[in-house]
Amino acid sequence: MSGTTRKLRLGPLPDTQTVKLTFSCPAHLKVDLDRYAALHAQTYGEPVDAATLIPLMLEAFMMRDRAFRRVS
Repeated sequence: MSGTTRKLRLGPLPDTQTVKLTFSCPAHLKVDLDRYAALHAQTYGEPVDAATLIPLMLEAFMMRDRAFRRVS
């Protein structure tokens, strides 16, 4: 996918206040998160790691979950 101009679902990173949260995930998911982070950096021209992307991915997932949105 080198040289592509398509945008990823997760766009440029916003400036946010953060709270530290630690979690464990399967090794194959960590590999995919690192691959996504590399593709994100390539797409938007700024280095980023998986730990920075995870909260944004979770937020995007939760905002698209209709059942969650109905009760929140």
